[in-house]
Amino acid sequence: MQRLQRAGVEMAGFFRKLMPKRFRRDGVTIPAIRLHGAIMAGGSPLRPVLNLATVAPLLEKAFSVKEAPAVAISINSPGGSPVQSRLIYQRIRDLAQEKRKRVLIFVEDVAASGGYMIALAGDEIIADPTSIVGSIGVVSGGFGFPDLLKKIGVERRVYTAGENKVVLDPFQPEKERDIEFLKGLQLEIHDIFIQMVKSRRGSLLADHPDLFSGLFWTGQRGQELGLVDALGDIRGEVKKRYGEKARLELIQPARSLFGRRQPGAAVAGAITGPLVASAAAGLVEAVEERALWARFGL
Repeated sequence: MQRLQRAGVEMAGFFRKLMPKRFRRDGVTIPAIRLHGAIMAGGSPLRPVLNLATVAPLLEKAFSVKEAPAVAISINSPGGSPVQSRLIYQRIRDLAQEKRKRVLIFVEDVAASGGYMIALAGDEIIADPTSIVGSIGVVSGGFGFPDLLKKIGVERRVYTAGENKVVLDPFQPEKERDIEFLKGLQLEIHDIFIQMVKSRRGSLLADHPDLFSGLFWTGQRGQELGLVDALGDIRGEVKKRYGEKARLELIQPARSLFGRRQPGAAVAGAITGPLVASAAAGLVEAVEERALWARFGL
């Protein structure tokens, strides 16, 4: 009889191991997503960035784990496009309400500017004491080349219908009214950002004069200011909330049949005019991305 019971236990254990971890009953499984990078509409397989198109499939998969009471999202981003930041934020909130799941946000090195905007989607924001958080502001940057074309003997011809179609043209000297127009747009976006912070953080926010000035702080100081709920790491905090047997299941992007395309895989001679232009645009984006990280010493 004891042999039969032992055999039954062993058989049950065997089949239990064959089951996907999320369906086992010996602990809660929390799907986890890692959002790493600058937030931009562009990007490429060789230089991945964060935007709704790249993040949405991961979010859908994570929130589709029925038995999970929460989704953990780890953020490491210096910011970028306010549009893409808000779209990602909104998709997280929509899925959280639709699937009735709690959202735990974990800050790695930095969740600043657009990165912090995404973090606002969390029901809780947990950071390392040395993380960088905040930078609640708006910045616009670019380059000016008003004399470049003349020096290289190129005449630029632009024809417009509408006197403001060439506002902030990088090949023309800056105009004061153009700058004022841009500042007006920045103020509108900044106000939207501020209202998002107030709506999500509410009474937790400290009454600090620099809170919405664009400054950033450590995770420890961010907790004092109400930008962060707790200090900790993803593994420890998940176990604290859901028990020692709780597990994290990392949700990763699907790979193609032949894996990720490697550098240099393009066919020789395929570099045409449009590809060169695309490469040049990608170089500018790469410089902008590097500048975003550099602002926070990363």
